[in-house]
This record gives sequence, structure tokens and C-alpha cells, in this order.
Amino acid sequence: MKAIVQDSYGPPDVLRLDDVDRPVPRRGEVLVRVHAAAVDQGVWHLVTGLPYALRPVFGLRAPRVRTPGMDLAGRVEAVGPDVTRFRPGDEVYGSCQGSFAEYACAKEDALAPKPSGLGFEEAATVPVSAVTALKALRDVGRVRAGQRVLVLGASGGVGTYAVQLAKAFGAHVTGVCSAAKTDLVWSIGADEVVDYGQQDPVDGSRRYDLVLDIAGNRPLSRLRRALTARGTLVIVGGEGGGLWLGGNERQLGAILLSPFVGPRLRSLAVMEQHHSDLRALTELIEAGSVTPVVDRIYPLAEVPDAIRRLRGGQARGKIAIRL
Repeated sequence: MKAIVQDSYGPPDVLRLDDVDRPVPRRGEVLVRVHAAAVDQGVWHLVTGLPYALRPVFGLRAPRVRTPGMDLAGRVEAVGPDVTRFRPGDEVYGSCQGSFAEYACAKEDALAPKPSGLGFEEAATVPVSAVTALKALRDVGRVRAGQRVLVLGASGGVGTYAVQLAKAFGAHVTGVCSAAKTDLVWSIGADEVVDYGQQDPVDGSRRYDLVLDIAGNRPLSRLRRALTARGTLVIVGGEGGGLWLGGNERQLGAILLSPFVGPRLRSLAVMEQHHSDLRALTELIEAGSVTPVVDRIYPLAEVPDAIRRLRGGQARGKIAIRL
């Protein structure tokens, strides 16, 4: 089968399209014929091996999993022992290791039936980014109806889902993005949109019950100015930092500082996908409350170009990969 592979860490150019053996599902796993996958910031981190703090988990000198990719949507090809929720032919979506391939094995618990009405490319953009937004808002941020929510990075993969989910939970949402993407953030339901080139969204002039900082680099001291006395800050990811921590030092700082200040300072830890979260998202998607925003669709051979577009800040929403 065809798959994207890498033998070493480096820029997207280290990736190549190659022939590899088709995987065999083990106990509790499902073999999926992948119709679509998606690109997110996590893919870039795994391809480059940055920050270095990730390498003890993903491989010190080279990636342990040679095929990157986490999101997928497709049809069940076969199931391993003890799998009870799926059978061959079922349309599914979810996450796994190595989704940039014609076939991939995923844990049964990391898959759910594909939402009706979504194409495979749209469905593939949901699992990693939408589940991240869901957990950041619902589980860590404890968002409630009537709260004022600020989403920093509202036009990206996680951000476009966060804006829609916060609205679905009944919050008043302010989205922050560049001038070129304000139209997108308005279109997905934000109550207010801030162009960060014209206005500092965390200057203290407005305060919010929940601030969601997605892959940002603003220091904690500035982010705290945007919170109410009992507000909550949730940091999702980290970009723009050094080679060792890659911006994640803000998350460590939030954990250490939170017990000594009024606002809750939290970070979203690395988590596995679970079908219960996907089912919750499916309900919102099928109800029309959440719609995937797909920027572009690339063929499998052009995954390096898709990653470069993402890292260049050009993407509006998610980038999908068609197989």
C-alpha cells in the first residue's frame, strides 16, 4: 500500500510517498481503509521532532512510527479480536497513529460512526482539533451558558471548532484572528471579532470568564489581564518557544502559579481520543451547531505542501488530505 513515511526528523521535505506493508489489526483494533486524513500542528511537531522534550516519547533519534498522521475517516476493512462495535463496510472517523496511508489500524475506542451528511474530507478534520476544543471548553474550562469567552487563534483548526462549540454551549464568544480572516470568524458565529493587528485583545480593557489560548505565545502576565477575578485561562499547545520546550513553558508556569492567584490557570494535557467525545461532536454536527471549516484538500503525495501551508499561517480552518 501507499503511505507517507519518514526515516528521520526534519522539515517536511523528509517525508516521501512509498510502498509499505498493509497493517494487520490486533486485539481491540480496527483496520480502516483511509479515504481522508487531516493536518494539524501536532503533525509538524512529530515530523520535525520539535520540541526536543517530545523525543523521549516519540523517538530520540528518529520517529518510532515512520508514518505520521492522526486524523482519519474511511471504511472498516477488517476487525481484530474482541472488536464488537464495528464490522467491515462501516463508515467511521477518529484517530490513530499513521493515518497518512491507504490503510491504518485504530483502537476501537478511538473510532465512531461518521456523521451523516459529512464527506470523508470534512469528517477527517474533526477528531483531533474538535475533540481538543471540546475538552478545553467543557472539561477544563467548564464553560457555562451566559459566560463571556475569548478565543485566541479563532481562525485555525482548533479555533474554528472552539468558536462554534462555545456558541453551542450558550456563551458570548469573541474571536481573535488576523485581518485577513475576520470574515471567516464572523461566518462561524462569533458575537465579536478582534483583529489582533489593530487591537490588543488582552490589554485589560475587556475581561472574560474564560480565555482559550490556542498555540499562542503571549506571556501569562498579559493573559491574566483579560480574566475576571474568578475567570479561567486554558492554554492549548504552545508555539514560538525554544527548541527544548517549544512554548510549553507557559503551561508549566500556569500550573505552578494557579494556586496563588484568583483566576484558574489551566493547560490541556496530551489526551487520547475517545469515541464518547466523537459521539458528542456527531450530535452537534448533525444538529447543525458545528460545521467543519475545510481550507484546502491535498492529495496524499502533497502532504509536505499541506504542512508548509499550515506552518505558514495561511490555512483558514483545517487542511484535509484525500486518499
